[in-house]
Amino acid sequence: MTVRITPSPLYGRIRAIPSKSVAHRAFICAVLSGKPSVIVCDGMSRDIEATINCLNALGAKIKSTDNVFEIIPIDKDSNKKASLDCGESGSTLRFILPLVSALGRNAEIYGYGRLPERPLTPLTKELISHGAYIGSSFPLECGGRLDSGHFKIAGNISSQFISGLLLAAPLIGDDCFIELTTELESKPYIDITVAVMASYGVKVEYRDNGYFVKNGQSYTAPSSYEIEGDWSNAAFWLTCAALGGNGITLDRLTQNSLQGDRAVCKILAEFGAIVTTEDNTVTVSPAPLKGIDINAANIPDLVPVLAVAACGAIGQTRFFNASRLRLKESDRLLAVSDVLGRLGADIIQIEDGLIINGTGVLKGGRADAMGDHRIAMSLAVAALICKDDVIIDNAETAEKSYPAFFEHYRALNGRVSIIN
Repeated sequence: MTVRITPSPLYGRIRAIPSKSVAHRAFICAVLSGKPSVIVCDGMSRDIEATINCLNALGAKIKSTDNVFEIIPIDKDSNKKASLDCGESGSTLRFILPLVSALGRNAEIYGYGRLPERPLTPLTKELISHGAYIGSSFPLECGGRLDSGHFKIAGNISSQFISGLLLAAPLIGDDCFIELTTELESKPYIDITVAVMASYGVKVEYRDNGYFVKNGQSYTAPSSYEIEGDWSNAAFWLTCAALGGNGITLDRLTQNSLQGDRAVCKILAEFGAIVTTEDNTVTVSPAPLKGIDINAANIPDLVPVLAVAACGAIGQTRFFNASRLRLKESDRLLAVSDVLGRLGADIIQIEDGLIINGTGVLKGGRADAMGDHRIAMSLAVAALICKDDVIIDNAETAEKSYPAFFEHYRALNGRVSIIN
């Protein structure tokens, strides 16, 4: 799909979509519980659907009616071989692999797009050394069963490796200790995992540079669990508001959320935007923006859209500790540099980040989303500071995390037309 966006200030009020990060974890914990339960999630994405489809293929029964998901747990004693399609979801793949290994299930795991190229070896190496069998190429043939619970893994490649091991830990039949061999990055995502597991009755402790799960614990689902709003995707609208218009208000954004991307409010305020919060509501209004320095170690998903904010600011913005962005759905440092450069940005890559010399405006033009949902949505945000229209090729990739993105863009006064 190719879309044309004509520059027009956005304004209005919108409800944040459910958190993809929380939803992945909650559905997994729910199907591992000993009783049926309900999850309230009033919005889907391709990534969450991939996780649900894999869990159903493992024997769970997940059905939805009016955004209420009724969940019948997995039969943990089943030995039926499963065919698991992870789509393009890194979270799904990295969470499902340890789960399959802990259950002792034979499975064939599929992945598409750039997913087979994304880092996985540190996780598979640990699983194999603890009793699992995992093939070396896609589709991955999996078998065996995890036989012990002391894992060693780097904390600076993907926090999803650690979250996947934690989610599987109660099934291993042994005390589970996940030792970090490097400094941990993206810690907020681990915090989300720990919190969701606690909501489902499993306690995780941090000790001795790692995470410990005591043997004998089992998942116990609450009767109902509601998915909180998604700060990562809310950041696109909040950045739109900082760049012009009459302000945008977002509802259902938990102020004490463990999601690291709620830092977007603080960062936009540092740029100079007017940010106000009340209960679970955030309002951002425009003001003159200035360049700043941004440490991306714990907020990698915010970099593409904050790079747009940097273009709308006056002066230099430097992003650092962002090298892991090269391992996402695209090489996001390269992708951001390329697409914003095509729109007229003064932007260069450095080893672990970006330097942007903002002028407050871009010229507009045409760019490809490069198969990356966050690039597609960031291009739509960039249109707000362009002199001419922005044409986005392969814009449908936004559906990976936010299927209603362009619909909501229009609802906030955006001018979007589909070319083909």
